[in-house]
Amino acid sequence: MTVGAVAEPALRRGSDFARLSRRISQAGLMNRRPGWYSIKIAVTVGLFVAGWAAVFLVGDSWWQLLVAVFLAVASTQVAFLGHDAGHRQMFRNRRVSDIAGLIAGNLAVGLSYGWWVDKHNRHHANPNHEDEDPDVGAGALVWTHEQAEQTRGFGRWLARRQAYLFFPLLFLEGLALHVASVQALRGSTPMRYRRAEAVLLVAHLVGYVAVLFTVLSPGKALAFIAIHQALWGFYMGCSFAPNHKGMLMPTAEDDLDFLRKQVLTSRNVRGGLLVDFALGGLNYQIEHHLFPSMPRSNLRRAQPIVQRYCAEQGIPYEETGLFDSYRQALRHLHEVGAPLRGA
Repeated sequence: MTVGAVAEPALRRGSDFARLSRRISQAGLMNRRPGWYSIKIAVTVGLFVAGWAAVFLVGDSWWQLLVAVFLAVASTQVAFLGHDAGHRQMFRNRRVSDIAGLIAGNLAVGLSYGWWVDKHNRHHANPNHEDEDPDVGAGALVWTHEQAEQTRGFGRWLARRQAYLFFPLLFLEGLALHVASVQALRGSTPMRYRRAEAVLLVAHLVGYVAVLFTVLSPGKALAFIAIHQALWGFYMGCSFAPNHKGMLMPTAEDDLDFLRKQVLTSRNVRGGLLVDFALGGLNYQIEHHLFPSMPRSNLRRAQPIVQRYCAEQGIPYEETGLFDSYRQALRHLHEVGAPLRGA
């Protein structure tokens, strides 16, 4: 998809999002859902606590590897709550939201909340923009032909095969998130609660290691950590991968208003309540990007309103199944690496 195919004069576009926003507000979809979130938090925390209780109950057994799988799912669900807190979907008060995010991120799963908020806000401001969105910056994977051409050595070898290696690499995503969190605390990433974040991350690490090596033999503890962290990273990566990969990638020369910038770079994933639960509401990525502070439980209700409005405005609205979303992302990675395979 090209920008030129959907760009229109700014004069006409100026109030397009305002009109949509009024429809959403009139439907009451920006109102907080304290009852829904009370239940969601209770269930999620209950699953997380039950997983750690199972560690003590099962004891020094290889059955703990199944507990590690369960905790990988529970940890990701807790991380989704941290995501909602970062967008103030749960609470209007910033301090309360930050406390919830610090507990979910730093203490529960070992992910720096301040680093993630800074990174995620930059992503929301300019989704899929090569120079502005940190999620599509060159790294282990490359997202544009320009990034691919700049790779050297092992990075070039990786870029040639990145579509095949994408899912295996996700098993390292958990480790990468932990490392990035520590680096951010030592670096210049803006954080409101840097000292508190450091204390909570250390508490997470010490508690995590102490519990596992107290209950399990060293070999079983290491196996538990490997499975838990690998599957947590894999689940996190699989939850975010369908949302933007393979969609429009604007450049500095493109002139897109807020509405089109968010819709054209995002993709929704069809599915019922199971997909909503599994992806933490991120399957409504278009609605989430247009209204980041909208409570997760309202995204499903907002979807038909946004889809109809985009049809009225002639704006392509991308929605597909879960497996097709992965296929599109992998196809994009394969196409980006194609010139290197021919070199």
